[in-house]
Amino acid sequence: MIFKTIKRKLITTAAIGLLAYLPMQVNAWGMIGHRVVGEIADSYLNAKARKAIQGILGSESLAMSANWGDFIKSDSTYNYMYNWHFVNLPGGLDKQGVFSILETEKAPNLYNKIIDLTAILKKASSTADEKKLALRMLVHMAGDLCQPMHVAHKEDLGGNRVSVLWFNEKSNLHRVWDEQLIEYQQLSYTEFAKAINHPSAIQLYNWKNTSLKENIFESYTVCAKIYENTKPDSKLSYRYNFDWSSTLNEQLLKGGVRLAKMLNDIYK
Repeated sequence: MIFKTIKRKLITTAAIGLLAYLPMQVNAWGMIGHRVVGEIADSYLNAKARKAIQGILGSESLAMSANWGDFIKSDSTYNYMYNWHFVNLPGGLDKQGVFSILETEKAPNLYNKIIDLTAILKKASSTADEKKLALRMLVHMAGDLCQPMHVAHKEDLGGNRVSVLWFNEKSNLHRVWDEQLIEYQQLSYTEFAKAINHPSAIQLYNWKNTSLKENIFESYTVCAKIYENTKPDSKLSYRYNFDWSSTLNEQLLKGGVRLAKMLNDIYK
């Protein structure tokens, strides 16, 4: 009897631990960041894409749709999607090294699932439900794509195991980039989008004319700089915000511009 009780407790503890692990790997930007990406993307949609998206989502905006991919973590039916939100990449790779992994990795990940979702949305025979799920996930994953810690190292769970202090509060590198750096700006998602949505003509051209693999490599290079300049147990505060807020803003802006490009290409 005692043995059974201990066994049940061990199983419960393991289950709780697993549940804690799963979302830790896949959160990106928090609610504000994802909505910023969706809000910016909306401003670059062409008329054809906007009409097609409204036909799928109805009155649900891209900004409100952007968090669906995180909200569904409460429903175990969607657990199969958990590793769609990131792609693990070892450090020290050049562009061809990153491309080689993306081209050969067969397990579901951020790269190959974006390709699959795009195909579903382009396919005329896809059902309304299939299109809605694919669109919501694509909007969410375009945000994940520009979050540098989502192309990070498997061994530290994308920075989750890199402990830091954020204004003297215990945190980790992934959480700082998911939420805390964004929340420190003290802006709503509409205010944030309005503040940073001022790309130059050159930026727009370059961001719209890069492949999905190149987009991931860009985030990978930013991730490498973050690792290099944020050592374990670092005390992060005002200076970290000063050093990295422009990078944060550019990644969010890239995410919005590139999401719009994806959608405009799907519905051209």
